[in-house]
Amino acid sequence: MDKYKKTGIIILTILGVICLVAAGCFLISRIIQDGQSEKNMEALRASVNTDANAETETMGTETSHESHSNEQTESENTGGHPAENMDGTNTSDDSGANAETAAGESASSAVPNPYGDIFASNEDIAAWLVIPDTTIDYPVMWTPEDENYYLYRDAEGNDDKNGSLILDTDSCLNPLTTNLIIHGHNMRSGAMFGNLTDYESQDYCENHRQIILYTEECRRNYEVIAVFRSQVYKKKDTVFKYYKFFQANTQEEFDDFYQNIKELSLYDTGVTAEFGDHFITLSTCVYHVEQGRFVVVAKEVESGEFYWPVEK
Repeated sequence: MDKYKKTGIIILTILGVICLVAAGCFLISRIIQDGQSEKNMEALRASVNTDANAETETMGTETSHESHSNEQTESENTGGHPAENMDGTNTSDDSGANAETAAGESASSAVPNPYGDIFASNEDIAAWLVIPDTTIDYPVMWTPEDENYYLYRDAEGNDDKNGSLILDTDSCLNPLTTNLIIHGHNMRSGAMFGNLTDYESQDYCENHRQIILYTEECRRNYEVIAVFRSQVYKKKDTVFKYYKFFQANTQEEFDDFYQNIKELSLYDTGVTAEFGDHFITLSTCVYHVEQGRFVVVAKEVESGEFYWPVEK
């Protein structure tokens, strides 16, 4: 009997050692993969800084003779888009003249795109998302034919458990939908949207209320308007589903979205909105309920600088 007991103990010990070795190997593999993933991202970010500096120097040389006219144009035009309906048509009384004026002003004040080479290198990169003074500084992928393609791939298509930030299939930058929804994994390492839940703190939100989205056409600036927890509901559930809102063609559609995000918000951000405004929604998994989600919604407050066309 003692012989069988000793044999059993030996077998269990061996199995335990094997499990520990396997766990150790898995952990080391994860650490290596995380390091490689971050190294790839740092290379992308570094290329942005290098390209931006080079383009700034080039622009200064090539356009110095236009500086006076550009300064005058910039003082008259803050970089915002002309007033538009949801379908992209101009809403002003002198729509034709105003559209031409706005297009001319935008073109005359355009600058090189700091992410131009990155956009040119991969057509799946729809934008670049930055929340200043946070770790969120990533490309945003958009593949309407297969929304999950980058779910576990980096921006270069390599296998990566962190995945990439993904622009929802039903969101669109051109023509611009009312709401752009961006999904990202909630990684324990803090990668992707791993630190998005810091917005549960109102103080944190006050210090990080600005969200920036760089697109091929322009820089879009947002301010956080609502922060809340939600979940992915069943189809039959007749509740507000933030992840189904992309376009407000009527006042009623806008009001339904706006009133719900304000009611759900963990605190009052002090930012308000009205029909015609545009939004960005950042969404990640949390586990307070099954299929839980943590959501940060921001309103576009102004468009920043316009960019020269990207050569592909």
